[in-house]
Amino acid sequence: MQDIRTVLITGGAKGIGLACARKFAQAKCNVIIADSDDKAGNRAADDLSSEKSEVLFVSCDVSDLLSVRNLFARIRSAFGRLDVLVNNAGIVASGDILSLETEDYDRVMGVNLRGSFLVAREAARQMVEQIDNEQDRERERLGNYAIINMSSVNAVMAIPDQLVYVTTKGGLNQMTKAMALRLAEYGIRVNAVGPGSINTDVLKSVAGNPEAKQKIMSRTPLGHIGEPEQIASIVQFLASKDASYITGQCLYADGGRLALNYTIDPA
Repeated sequence: MQDIRTVLITGGAKGIGLACARKFAQAKCNVIIADSDDKAGNRAADDLSSEKSEVLFVSCDVSDLLSVRNLFARIRSAFGRLDVLVNNAGIVASGDILSLETEDYDRVMGVNLRGSFLVAREAARQMVEQIDNEQDRERERLGNYAIINMSSVNAVMAIPDQLVYVTTKGGLNQMTKAMALRLAEYGIRVNAVGPGSINTDVLKSVAGNPEAKQKIMSRTPLGHIGEPEQIASIVQFLASKDASYITGQCLYADGGRLALNYTIDPA
């Protein structure tokens, strides 16, 4: 059994992905950060690498099959195995059913849904190959293998001018379930995390806009915007033995938003 787990995080150069990379590096895992932002990715790898954890950055466009295959070739070359995938890469584009441009639809679908599929498929095939080559391993030990998809509360709610984004997240939830059912026989667990409002680049404009922040607080019973580290902690839990009987689920971390059927006064 491997003493050091190998973890791949797509979109790992910033935001929630970077917080996940930091968590796993602190847990002495080998971490691969895959991202299209080379500057941020290299900086993250340099910052997180230590004597007890090797962090590798690989430039990757998850919507491109060749780029994904090159990513996994690098992983096999560097570490020889993969134990955990955090399928986090995602983008947004504004537009409703009347205004959304076809190019924007294709671009977001390409990263958020096609990209998640391409990376998950390669990860699953790699994990199954490892398991097939380790037939003598006890089933309890197979709980090490986990895939965590980054969903959203908007997988089950809708925003009119984020039509393609909410569509990809709804699709990702169904993909999570289908993957979990197929991979259960191998002991590979597949789950998702559905964040609410999180303090990432997407919400930076809110910090200087009291009206926008008031709107978010009105639908957040816990009364504060979430931090990337809070989501990373949930991802780390789902990848751990403590979650060994959980698969096919989406765990929503939204400050109570989905339970609310009205707005509240933040005061």
